Amino acid sequence: MEVGFLSILALGFVLGIKHAIEPDHVIAVSTIASQSKKLLRSSLAGVFWGIGHTATLFIIGIIIILMKGEIPEKWAMSLEFLVGIMLVYLGVSTVLSFKSIHIHQHEHHGEDHKHVHSHTHMGKHRHKHKHQNVSYLKSMVIGLIHGLAGSGAMVLLTMSTVHSVWEAAIYILIFGVGTIIGMLFFTTIIGIPFVFSSKKVGLNKSLTQITGLISIVFGIFYMYNLGVTEGLFKLWIQ
Repeated sequence: MEVGFLSILALGFVLGIKHAIEPDHVIAVSTIASQSKKLLRSSLAGVFWGIGHTATLFIIGIIIILMKGEIPEKWAMSLEFLVGIMLVYLGVSTVLSFKSIHIHQHEHHGEDHKHVHSHTHMGKHRHKHKHQNVSYLKSMVIGLIHGLAGSGAMVLLTMSTVHSVWEAAIYILIFGVGTIIGMLFFTTIIGIPFVFSSKKVGLNKSLTQITGLISIVFGIFYMYNLGVTEGLFKLWIQ
């Protein structure tokens, strides 16, 4: 590889890290990390987000580059709008995640143990236990949606930087590695307060619901900005 192209790849890696910490990305993954009781699971949530994000950028990006086309503005903005809907949904589901939580306490070898359970009632006398856990599939789907929303900008960035399809493929992959590492780092940091507060139900509940509320508010703002300020609603009507 030429030195110039290696420099471009290094730039792509740095831009990938920077891209990972955009507010909508961090807020979305925070709602997943808030459900974690172990730091490793929180970190892996970021990794799976990055994998989903990179997969979409790579597949859609290469297809568009090969077809020598671009995503129409209306569709590009509509995919961005989908991110706002997703943020609101994630926020609402996070806020409601403590709705059926209660503490179960029992004695084991002379010591009191507390467990936090989420009960889904089924009939009058039946219920099932459901321990909260981090959904890696959910993290990947969030990454896929973010990748769809950013594919148009990724194609423009890539084609303004490289000169062939194979260079574009390598560039997008290196960019993706940067986003994975960036999100791994930040979901680890984000997960720390949730992990340390996991045994303090009141504090953990407050932190989780604040995260959910931030996601809802930001999602609504995100949709308003796209729909009204940037004129997406007008494009839909026309």
